[in-house]
Amino acid sequence: MLAGCAGGRGDAARALPADCSAPVVYAALGDSTVEGVGASRPELNYVSRLHSRLRAAYPNARSVNLGVAGAASADVAAGQLARAVELQPGLVTLSVGPNDITGRVPVETFAKNLDTILGRLARETRALVVANLLPDLAVTPRFHASRAREAVGRQTVLFNEALARAARTHRVALVDLYEPSRREVPERPELVWSDGYHPSDAGYARWAELVWRGVEAGIPAC
Repeated sequence: MLAGCAGGRGDAARALPADCSAPVVYAALGDSTVEGVGASRPELNYVSRLHSRLRAAYPNARSVNLGVAGAASADVAAGQLARAVELQPGLVTLSVGPNDITGRVPVETFAKNLDTILGRLARETRALVVANLLPDLAVTPRFHASRAREAVGRQTVLFNEALARAARTHRVALVDLYEPSRREVPERPELVWSDGYHPSDAGYARWAELVWRGVEAGIPAC
């Protein structure tokens, strides 16, 4: 399921340039999934896979991966956001939240950090911003048999609600990874890396496929 969330005035999410020869900069913000933990090679993480697809439409596109393993929303706001704005990107992807959940960050704090991140991107760049709802952490092997499973599952839902609200406010295209993960991870264990938590190469391929729908919807006919 994919949702392009609009702002308060009913405005659609932004679009990429109509000129497909434009030197589009793609900035990726977030945590270990953005850095690519679990991918066997850097080119197989989801950011690299998205960049490859983007270059099919924009041959001069380049990517800057700002993701850092362990980053929570406060770390993105403090350590990645300024660099992203400085790049003046045409495309930004944001994937953050699991470390907030495991670090017991209150959902209200997470929401404030999202507002900081997405608000500044909206005010200070012209980027198409694509964020994703969190996968269901409770279905991963790390949490499936854990006593924390129910609590983590509840928090994932609350954090996704915060993401959806922020996306509507800031005209962000929102991609649903939650429902696909609930259906697919239990049936396809190969989507998860050997640590029982991060995506594998196959998992990142699926992640990129889903996120690409949000990017592709913002590409005008060239």
